[in-house]
Amino acid sequence: MKYISVADEIWHAGDIGTENVCVEIEKIRPLKAVFGNIDGQSLRVTYPEFNFFECEGVKVLMTHIAGSLGKYNTALREKLKELKPALLVCGHSHICKVAYDKEYELLYMNPGACGVHGFHKVKTALQFELVNKEVKNLSVIELGPRSSIK
Repeated sequence: MKYISVADEIWHAGDIGTENVCVEIEKIRPLKAVFGNIDGQSLRVTYPEFNFFECEGVKVLMTHIAGSLGKYNTALREKLKELKPALLVCGHSHICKVAYDKEYELLYMNPGACGVHGFHKVKTALQFELVNKEVKNLSVIELGPRSSIK
């Protein structure tokens, strides 16, 4: 929770698990989220598949299943062409990755996974600032081994 308390907002790229996760986060900070493939009906009703918003002048598109960098699924490719975000935040792979996509002119961010289920060995999250329409002070936060709860 210490990382949540210092953030302005929390962005969750899906596979939330339980509504309680969102309730606890929202007690501390505002939450923007999308549902993931493991999420049940109540989370799918509460959170969208695609969340498009602007933050500090940066157009952000968030979804759970994007496909790999530059090889996006059809639904996402259509959204990218229509909305032209500068930042794509996605999940699903459990692989922490940040890279620039030249074709779509956007920064691709996948924070990895911070849950206790999955094949990842270390729980990760991304922390960054949006300043003057740019991502600044990006860091990967390691939250310990997958099997531990913090």
